[in-house]
Amino acid sequence: MKFNFLFLFALSTIFGFAQPNTDIFLFDLNTAENSFALSNFRNISENEGYDNQPSFMNNKTILYAGTRNAQTDIVKYNLNYGSKTWVCYTEGGEYSPLKIPNQNAVSAIRLDPDGKQRLYRYDLKDSSNTVILDSLVVGYHLWFDENTIISSVLEEDILSLYRSDLKTGLNKKIITHIGRSLHHIPNSDRISFISKNTDGTSQIKSFNPKSGAIKTIASTLPGSEDICWTPEGHILMAKDDLLFQINPKNNSGWTEIASLKSYGIKNLSRLIISPDGKKLAIVGEVITPNSSHNTSKILEPKLESIKWIAGHWKGEAFGGQTEENWSESSGGSMMATFKLIDNDIVVFYEIEIIREVENTLILQLKHFGNDLKGWEEKDKTIDFPLKEITEDKVVFEGMVFEKISTNEMNIHVDIKQDDGSVETVTFNYKK
Repeated sequence: MKFNFLFLFALSTIFGFAQPNTDIFLFDLNTAENSFALSNFRNISENEGYDNQPSFMNNKTILYAGTRNAQTDIVKYNLNYGSKTWVCYTEGGEYSPLKIPNQNAVSAIRLDPDGKQRLYRYDLKDSSNTVILDSLVVGYHLWFDENTIISSVLEEDILSLYRSDLKTGLNKKIITHIGRSLHHIPNSDRISFISKNTDGTSQIKSFNPKSGAIKTIASTLPGSEDICWTPEGHILMAKDDLLFQINPKNNSGWTEIASLKSYGIKNLSRLIISPDGKKLAIVGEVITPNSSHNTSKILEPKLESIKWIAGHWKGEAFGGQTEENWSESSGGSMMATFKLIDNDIVVFYEIEIIREVENTLILQLKHFGNDLKGWEEKDKTIDFPLKEITEDKVVFEGMVFEKISTNEMNIHVDIKQDDGSVETVTFNYKK
């Protein structure tokens, strides 16, 4: 049981818990004279399942990870003709494809059926593939130049920033506790990354792979971690169905510049701008008629909005009995204890908190064995950022609280299985 949970939470750091039904949307972009205008909207993936992680191969071609036959593979999309080409035909699933500089090839993270995860090279001429980095479990990566890779590497349950020199074979760790968003900073010899703090806040920082210098640029939007740069040197970031922008030169704060709700898009995440600055590709979910965005009022991200969670709840899961005790809100947080009992023996415990951080909520938890020995290291927690709150749901990334009645609720938890699939486990609780 312990091994399975640790395996689950480690992999969730890279690919998230469940892979949502996302699509990739393309816009024409005009940023002339400090304006920001979107037009010519298209859904370029328009596919059931997980379509995500877009990158521009050039101004006319987009690479992304797309779902085919319940597997994630590399797609090459031609903007002129609207045509899709599948790049690879391996048994493993491919993620985060990028063009390799000065080569007719792309790189991507491959998760094989045996659970092994490595960075591969895929030849665009003959579809052959070879391992690029064999000793690192790469989650996300960026080509600084044709011989240097900057990557987010999975180490236990965190991501660390690495610089890899392909000529010498040297892999150097730079810093720990980072995010997935890695980008070139326009008109500079630096890259940007997201540095995550233990209090739930994050900063956008720069890294010079040649000198090793690290500098802070700005704080992120609370609850978001995907950015991209405009050719003018501004940073874009998405949250919910909104786009925000900040100018690092004056760092006057994030400014809302566009809403994509009118296009029928919600839950925006990854975004990227073409090399010429004329196209914006962004990942999101289509708003359906049954979506809570249409049928339920969105509530403020405050503990007051989720006070119905408080109480002593009992249920069954994993073949045993479960209990959760959620406190009333006090001191800016709610706290819970959880235990799973099987055959009159406690299998494990959890301590959970939901707290207010920078105008949003975050759920954090730690696991303990039945002897109270912690599963996570001393200063580490499993974090679930808030997505939205409605009158009967509290939606965190990977965990959803659903109110059935005053005395009944469901908690849906996305759990990655040993075979790589994701299963949503529902805990039905009654007071």
